[in-house]
Amino acid sequence: MKICIFGAGAIGGLMAAKLAAKGEAEVTVIARGPHLAAMQANGLKLISDGQESVVHPRCVASAAEAGPQDYVVITLKAPALAGAAAQMQPLIGGGRRSSPRSTACPGGTSTSSPARMRAAA
Repeated sequence: MKICIFGAGAIGGLMAAKLAAKGEAEVTVIARGPHLAAMQANGLKLISDGQESVVHPRCVASAAEAGPQDYVVITLKAPALAGAAAQMQPLIGGGRRSSPRSTACPGGTSTSSPARMRAAA
C-alpha cells in the first residue's frame, strides 16, 4: 500500500513518522526546500513518551516524482491548497482504471474560507 503525505510540517511529519514506523505501507512525503533536504539526509525523528525513533520515508519534491498513490493525505494549511491542487494529479491519476482513495486533511487557519476550499477542489 502506498501512502503519500503532501506537506511535511508538524502534522504531516508526525503522520509520516508514525506510518513509516509501523512498517505496513510505503510512505512518501512531499516537501520542499531546506525541510526536504534535511529529511532526505536525516530522516524524520519522533520523540514521544521519552522514546526516540528515526524513520526514513521516501522524501521527494513533487507529486510527479512520487507517482500514483493508494492514499493521499493533504496536510497543508488552507491558503496553500489552491496552489497545490494543480500539482496533485500525478498522485491520483497515473492512468489507472479506478480512482485511488484520497483523504484531505487541510490544517485550518483563521484565513480559511469555504471559497478557498472550493477553489482548491
